[in-house]
Amino acid sequence: MAKQSKLIQVAVPVPLVGELDYCWTKSDQEPPSIGCRVVVPLGKTTKIGVVTRHINKSNLEAKQIKSVQEVLDIKPVLNKELLNLLRWCAVYYHHPIGEVLNHALPTHLRKGRPAKYSEAFWKLTKKGIALSSKDRLGKFQTQALSLLRNADLLSSKEFLAVGIKSSVLKRMNERGWIQHSESYPEIKTENPIKHCLPELTNEQNYCISSVEKTAEDYAAYLLQGVTGSGKTEVYMRLISKQIQRKKQSLLLVPEIGLTPQLIKRLKQRFRSCLAIMHSGLTANERLNAWNDARSGKAKVIVGTRSAIFAPLSEAGLIIVDEEHDSSYKQQDGFKYSARDLAVLRAQRLKIPIVLASATPSLESVYNIKRGRYKPLKMSRRIGSAGKPNIHLINMNLHANRRGLSTPLIAAIERNLLAHQQILLFLNRRGFAPVLLCIECGSVEECNRCDARMTLHAKIGQLRCHHCGLTRGLKWRCSSCASERIAVGSGTQRVTDELQSLFPEARIARLDRDTANSKNRLEAILSDIEQGDVDIVVGTQMLSKGHDFPKVTLVGVLNADQGLFGTDFRSSEKLAQMLIQVAGRAGRRDKPGEVFVQSHYPNHPLLKSLSTQDYDSFIELALAERKLSSWPPFSHLIVWRAEATNRKVSQAFLERVAVTARKMNGNTLILGPAAANMEKRGNRFRAHLLFQDTTRADLHKLTRKILPLVRMWPEARRVRWSIDVDPIEL
Repeated sequence: MAKQSKLIQVAVPVPLVGELDYCWTKSDQEPPSIGCRVVVPLGKTTKIGVVTRHINKSNLEAKQIKSVQEVLDIKPVLNKELLNLLRWCAVYYHHPIGEVLNHALPTHLRKGRPAKYSEAFWKLTKKGIALSSKDRLGKFQTQALSLLRNADLLSSKEFLAVGIKSSVLKRMNERGWIQHSESYPEIKTENPIKHCLPELTNEQNYCISSVEKTAEDYAAYLLQGVTGSGKTEVYMRLISKQIQRKKQSLLLVPEIGLTPQLIKRLKQRFRSCLAIMHSGLTANERLNAWNDARSGKAKVIVGTRSAIFAPLSEAGLIIVDEEHDSSYKQQDGFKYSARDLAVLRAQRLKIPIVLASATPSLESVYNIKRGRYKPLKMSRRIGSAGKPNIHLINMNLHANRRGLSTPLIAAIERNLLAHQQILLFLNRRGFAPVLLCIECGSVEECNRCDARMTLHAKIGQLRCHHCGLTRGLKWRCSSCASERIAVGSGTQRVTDELQSLFPEARIARLDRDTANSKNRLEAILSDIEQGDVDIVVGTQMLSKGHDFPKVTLVGVLNADQGLFGTDFRSSEKLAQMLIQVAGRAGRRDKPGEVFVQSHYPNHPLLKSLSTQDYDSFIELALAERKLSSWPPFSHLIVWRAEATNRKVSQAFLERVAVTARKMNGNTLILGPAAANMEKRGNRFRAHLLFQDTTRADLHKLTRKILPLVRMWPEARRVRWSIDVDPIEL
């Protein structure tokens, strides 16, 4: 920027469309660089924003332009590559630029903390080293000195973990015994396990060599590998090759907490060059990981959705594990798709990207057909087990106990006698989904949502799984005072029934109620892996990439839950879920079998999936989507609105629809209509759908309408948002 220019534009995290103009009044200093954080006045308060441009002229009068109050960074916290990506996001997802940039920064940086390690690390001084037992030292001071003699560097957090408070460290620092360290702290990892690398299969070798051919340029690969085929080993070999080139690899996973086995393997293989980024970390840990990625110290960055915005100094490879997973799409606020942004970022960085899944999304398969992605296949499992045998159980013909059919109970007993593990899948937690009065027919409903209260018998509660409302359990009907009964089964009730049927069996439940903390989840998964559990009952958490080598029987207790969904993706989600869950059966050298219970065993979808032919299902599903013009053969933007009054949200979207139809070309405007669950948390929800075969026309219409909508008085009386490329309606 020229020295005479004194104007800058700042993106502030408020719901404003563009940047704000500010002036730089310190004539003896250069204005802050693009990508640096600054403190600026806004109204009666101050905000922390990011400098996005240096300008020579403003549309505002000089007296209207306020001055920058403080510069927080010497070097930009957002480099040019990342800042350009975020600018693109703001335009494509029609979201305020300030909020987009804010989303990409760690919590400490959003609050104005320094862009460096915020955790205090301590080391001994020469005076501290000279201290001996003859010196008069307190108990905690002696303990602190002993710890520092055995470790060159320790954090305040590590001292606190053994009972040494910051006040003790402060006094020791004042006496000159210890001092703050400016050293770069090592990333904490488990000790590596000495092991030989497994021998690769022909399919693994082919996938690795294919990606390596384009290691220095952009190429997108869709790796379709059946469960147990060794995709993780392919990831790690590709990452190792990037480390040899001194390049960084970004590995995105759906949920860190549900993939402890993957994280453990990565720690063992890559040790101190690994950084982990996800929402479960403390603010200090997240900032440290962000700094490791930014500096290039971390060569392997593993994280969930938000890790797509990790600062990469030497990017070499991006991998998206379980690319079909819906958790890659942000559902509130800044509604971006991490998977789609991963492809865009790889393209801009000119590096390869691998999208991997046993059940790839229809959009990704369609991109192969269009020549945008290159296909890679891994169709064989590691070991001699092969694919599991799938049995469709007709629930209309068999007796059942709390959702367990007679053939399934017999199979469970058979596997228990053979000392094999059993995994039972039911995507419904709690004891029972309905509390019914058989005399008057009333059911316990949530008065805040269009939903029924779920019975949690062990804690004596009724709970709404949508808004969180809880009530004490009362078995007597409030209308007629008759005794009520629990109808249907959740994971809790199935677990109780199994304990009754097999009293000697060790049974574990894996759902959001039991795995309600990181330590608890890891303990359950460890017990399963070690063989300390005979039967596992769980929800969709069981389908998230776990490797349970001792599981030989999988039971899907209710396959009908997704057969008749109203969303156009319902059949795709059901197919992915069933195949992913079935893939837990029969790993290594132990053959497996899968029992799928349904009242509609002749349904074409279940018939197709019983052969485990996902490719045939994909072809059928794509043909259906093409006939109905649903994605990937069209593009969608959904306008959502909610208010405490049904008429207000409907009226707002109706005005959007009328306005859109007046200025519209070929874009199809559908709605407005009530959401599938209209009332949720005492707010009435509705949506409006824009659909077009041309993405450019769809966004052009949205950009024309948005400035008008933001000026409407009713826009301030509803909560409204725009969802580009929605994963559900």
